[in-house]
Amino acid sequence: MHVSSLFTATIIGLLAVSTSAKPTEPKINLRSWDEAYMMAKALVSKMSLEQKVNITTGIGFGSGHCEGNTFAISNPDFPSLCLQDSPLGIQLAYNVTAGVAGINAAASFDRKAIRDRGVYMGQEFRGRGVNVQLGPAVNFMRSPEGGRGWESGGEDLFLTGVLAEETVLGIQSQGVIATAKHYILNDQELNRNTGSSDIDERTLHEIYLWPFARAVEAGVGSIMCSYNQINGVFACENDYLLNTVLKGELGFKGFVQSDWLATMSTVDSANHGLDMNMPGNITIGSSGSYFGKNLTDAVHAKKVPESRVTDMATRIVAAWYKLGQDKDFPKTTIDSFHPDKVSYVNVQSDHYKLVRSMGAASTVLLKNNGILPLNKSVKKVAFVGSDAAVNPDGINACFAHSCNKGTLAQGWGSGTAVFPYLVDPITGFRNALGKDVKFTKSLDDWDIDAAAAAAKDADVAFVFSSADSGEGFIVVDGNVGDRNNLSLWNNGDNLIKAVADANKNTVVVIHSVGPVLMPWIDHPNIKAVVWPGLPGQESGNSLADVVIGKVNPSGRLPYTIAKKASDYPIKPDPAHNVVYKEKLLMGYKWFDAHNVTPLFPFGHGLSYTNFTYSGLTVKVEASGKSTKVTATITVKNTGHLDGAEIPQLYLSFPESANEPPKLLRGFEKVFIKAGKEEEVKFELTSTELSIWDTDSKCWVVPSGKFTVHVGASSRDIRQSADFILSSRVQKYVKGPVLDRFVRLALSLFL
Repeated sequence: MHVSSLFTATIIGLLAVSTSAKPTEPKINLRSWDEAYMMAKALVSKMSLEQKVNITTGIGFGSGHCEGNTFAISNPDFPSLCLQDSPLGIQLAYNVTAGVAGINAAASFDRKAIRDRGVYMGQEFRGRGVNVQLGPAVNFMRSPEGGRGWESGGEDLFLTGVLAEETVLGIQSQGVIATAKHYILNDQELNRNTGSSDIDERTLHEIYLWPFARAVEAGVGSIMCSYNQINGVFACENDYLLNTVLKGELGFKGFVQSDWLATMSTVDSANHGLDMNMPGNITIGSSGSYFGKNLTDAVHAKKVPESRVTDMATRIVAAWYKLGQDKDFPKTTIDSFHPDKVSYVNVQSDHYKLVRSMGAASTVLLKNNGILPLNKSVKKVAFVGSDAAVNPDGINACFAHSCNKGTLAQGWGSGTAVFPYLVDPITGFRNALGKDVKFTKSLDDWDIDAAAAAAKDADVAFVFSSADSGEGFIVVDGNVGDRNNLSLWNNGDNLIKAVADANKNTVVVIHSVGPVLMPWIDHPNIKAVVWPGLPGQESGNSLADVVIGKVNPSGRLPYTIAKKASDYPIKPDPAHNVVYKEKLLMGYKWFDAHNVTPLFPFGHGLSYTNFTYSGLTVKVEASGKSTKVTATITVKNTGHLDGAEIPQLYLSFPESANEPPKLLRGFEKVFIKAGKEEEVKFELTSTELSIWDTDSKCWVVPSGKFTVHVGASSRDIRQSADFILSSRVQKYVKGPVLDRFVRLALSLFL
């Protein structure tokens, strides 16, 4: 969502630290879509044309308490809906939790943790009376420089699909409407408001639709269409994408809302599938709207059928009924434009515990030559780099976190939340290591001599650096949302080298939105590299938990870290027409197909213990139009410490399918005690086995030899096994969706 500079004054100086109070558990009456539609049709049938239009129209940016509000109507009664960012917590509000970013949620490779994150966010949004959370974000890190990639799940469709599914289920379990965004191909900030993302049909279906399909299966109430054009047509008036694909092929039953000011017309938008115009105005500060009176006039002129407006209103009301918001929904207690003037409502509860545990679970140990976890004999520790401490100007001093000063725990832009507090690494380490350990520090990134002096006599020297990015309406250090390059910020490379030259036990810690170049990686004194990503308010505690061994690391990279920038095939494209020329070869699939060795591959992450894999078996069950493949493998902890392993299943398709060399199609996080073993099962259905057939316009399970690969990363395959599917295996129009509906129905009414 685009956030105006009108918000600037609401951010500066926010420092709301407060105690947590356990909220009363809400009584939530979740409904099936069928029941919700029955109730919605009954209510909407009593509305006039003007009332139906009001439900679809935002009241204007800055005219309500939320970032977006619809008009309320009476007789019959329907409330003004409150729509609010962000995907990681309530934006522009005090007394809320600022948790891990979406990229960290994905790095956990932990379905339960991702679901729990969605649950607590749903509790907080509901507790503050927000009807619609503008999240999860499920776009891709198509290029590592992409400004908002950190809000989503990285470079892989399956992992991002899990993030979409589990987050939606978590949020909506608390009676809040989730919003999957930004639909679709909104993968760079450069020219995102005007450019066209040009893509072929197969790539669109097999990669970029995947997480939205998983969100639809999870029952998502809303989908936000993006600013950009797709193949020359704006997303929010794209008949093919909104009607044929989203509401047709995927069977989406909720409402489509525009990104803020992404509506470009009245008639085409309404007729081609847009259901809600946000925030309502044509431009910020204007009184005109593409919907509102213009939509009413279009109906009277017979340019838009009233039945379409009825459908628009029905979809919105149905989502409201589905999430049980007609009963006991809390009063809205946020004011995006005057957050200090609302009544005190604290919804944080004990959610900091989940943030801390997920921060640790998503920390990736990239390299470790035995120095971690820290030995109890360590008596003196050095901290070097401004990223080790908080911003001296204040943790919320920069508008929407639009500066990289102090430790980095979020990117910048509308996908952020105000910190209630921020535990920096130095504080986290001091609390964890106790009074007997001495500390030295040097926080000036540009004073290389001071950095070396602070590190020289320490038993272990921790050197911190970072790389930032965000939304393109804000420019930070010359970066217009997207990163200008993949180098560390704030003199990071020189700082790391200076510390490593001075101390033989150097540990590098990087807080980053995505991959960075590591010209120092082979320095003999760099004994470990720790990658906490964007861990939120409990940053220092989460990191300390991993470094001292309280938590055995299990995070995995949700993207590929290359040896050099030219190894990546894509950068943000300045052309008006951004051609998705890599087609199916996004991320690690490109590296595999072109035999390019990464520095650290997708799915990589080390542990303090060791795991072996054995006994892979594959069972195929096919009857009629149903195909299921079950792969089973035994994982054993052969080390001396308890820990979690994340076996990953990659699938190679028959050659005739013309797919990438291998695709992630499953993962499981399993905690195994030292010396013990666990049997891990993966189930593949038509969703995981299908490809999109452009001739028949449907999903097809190809015939021939498939290969299952199971391992610890995309480049660390431990066991492989083949299976055959015969030519009698069949075509599906909605097969991949329907297969998974059965599973998801057990978790939540659909």
